[in-house]
Amino acid sequence: MNLGGPARQVLASDPNLLKRGYEITVYAGSPEPGEGDLRGELANQGVRVVSVPYLGRKVHPWRDRRALQFLRAALAEQRPDVVHTHASKAGVLGRRVAREMGVASVHTFHGHVLDGHYGPLRTALLARLERRIARTTTQLVAVCAATADELAQRGVASRDRFEVVYGGSNLGGLAVARRGPAGLRAALGLGDEAWLIGVVGRLAPIKRPLGALAAFQRALPELGEAHLVFVGDGSERLGLEQELETWPADTRARVHLAGAWANMEAVLPDLDCLLSASRHEGLPMAFVEGGACGLPAVATPVGGVEEFVEHRVTGWVGRDTEGLAAGLVALRLDPAWASQLGQAARDLALERHSAAALTDRLDRLYRDLKRDLKRDLKRDLKRGGA
Repeated sequence: MNLGGPARQVLASDPNLLKRGYEITVYAGSPEPGEGDLRGELANQGVRVVSVPYLGRKVHPWRDRRALQFLRAALAEQRPDVVHTHASKAGVLGRRVAREMGVASVHTFHGHVLDGHYGPLRTALLARLERRIARTTTQLVAVCAATADELAQRGVASRDRFEVVYGGSNLGGLAVARRGPAGLRAALGLGDEAWLIGVVGRLAPIKRPLGALAAFQRALPELGEAHLVFVGDGSERLGLEQELETWPADTRARVHLAGAWANMEAVLPDLDCLLSASRHEGLPMAFVEGGACGLPAVATPVGGVEEFVEHRVTGWVGRDTEGLAAGLVALRLDPAWASQLGQAARDLALERHSAAALTDRLDRLYRDLKRDLKRDLKRDLKRGGA
């Protein structure tokens, strides 16, 4: 339940599913340092949250085995009808317990780690593991068509086994949020005259924050009074700090490392556009939430990015440093056009990615799953009787 897309999806859907009569317990491990933690916010909305000891992102055989033992005991006591998992580690452990218990399992891929995250050997081993687990998963879900296509191409499962359920978030507050005295600009000491570009998300190698910094540096001579802020934390922070140390003091002052912020209503309204140089993505919720605030995005065409950031419609797609820099300059030099792109992003976010839309999709998926399981049970009983 860190400050990423999976946690925001759970925050958007689970309280609404409770209101529709579902009984839900969320089992979550501990986020990495600096990633933030939304477990308390979810619990405050009435969802039962159980912290899983020893469960973390990094592979650790002893700790992972202890986490698995905890989940076995907890789920055996609860006896759920469906185990719905998110992310790689939880997906492996949770689906294993579901298989052992003989209950239905759903797994959502918010992206995948089979491209660019690890070396060839580890990637091959992970792909083999995902294929094996997919065979016993009742329903596979992807947050965008691109992720489903990529997983099918890598042999995880056939394309028809994936249901696309576009991610959603609580966008109501963002849609009406305005700049205020306690927002990001105030924390950075910036006034409204500054044109503020935001990189929102974990500072991880796959996100290429140094690539975003390079694009900003390339565009800076044409951006006027512009600033770049990184909202997030992670292992790449040190690399950013080291790179900035080589910059002249006056340009270094244009870049800000704000750390992780949980309250996007204090962040996104203070930005003028979003920037991403990521090597791989699912469907970034930062773009969806930024879109709800009327922000266009400048991004690399990876994963499901183009399913939200359509070139010259809801943002700008650039394949390299020069392309990203060109997008920043184009938005800066034509504020009316940038506003038009932001409005289109807002319309798409509110129509397709709201909490209500996500809840409807998950509700339908669970009901279809229940219907299919009943049908299969009746068929098996008839065969047994015959």
